[in-house]
Amino acid sequence: MIELILKYFPDLTDKQIEQFEKIGPLYSEWNEKINVISRKDMDFLYEKHILHSLGIAKVMGFAPGTKVLDVGTGGGFPGIPLAILFPETHFTLIDSIGKKITVVRAVSEGIGLTNVTAIHGRAEKLKEKFHFVASRAVTRMPDFLFWLKGKFEKEQINSKHNGVLYLKGGDLGEELAGLRCEIFNLNKYYEEEFFDTKKVVYISKGHFNS
Repeated sequence: MIELILKYFPDLTDKQIEQFEKIGPLYSEWNEKINVISRKDMDFLYEKHILHSLGIAKVMGFAPGTKVLDVGTGGGFPGIPLAILFPETHFTLIDSIGKKITVVRAVSEGIGLTNVTAIHGRAEKLKEKFHFVASRAVTRMPDFLFWLKGKFEKEQINSKHNGVLYLKGGDLGEELAGLRCEIFNLNKYYEEEFFDTKKVVYISKGHFNS
């Protein structure tokens, strides 16, 4: 299913293509041992997990040297697909469930990623600072933002101010009430039906108490 990725990201290097090709069999193998992706979703791995994760790249191109924290990464989404696409950006993937981080480490090593750090723990206890925090619908936005106090770098090296890039679906009106944010509908970038209700929410760190 590398064709699906190339459909929307045609400028991949040979190394990136190889990494995206390897990722499917690795997840299939590990998912038999540790269930991090629902069985029915494994047949749609490239669409519902990899391409969905790369939706962040449609609204944000990370500059070299950017540090990104992926909170509640699960089996490595959105962090691992983004790490393939942005080899000069460093991604820290954290999850409170140890077996999921086992999968993240195994997949990262299996495809030769050198820009990923996987941590078993809770985001609010991390001391390091980052330019961006990415995530895929781990909790309601107000609770999520509370976890991120003190997590952002002051220096700005990207086209957007440091902040949050959050993959969410459905009606977000109530959840985002009172927050200044930009919402990008992924159906503007992807034509598959799965993306009809999927969005990337961007919130600058200056727009919440960070």
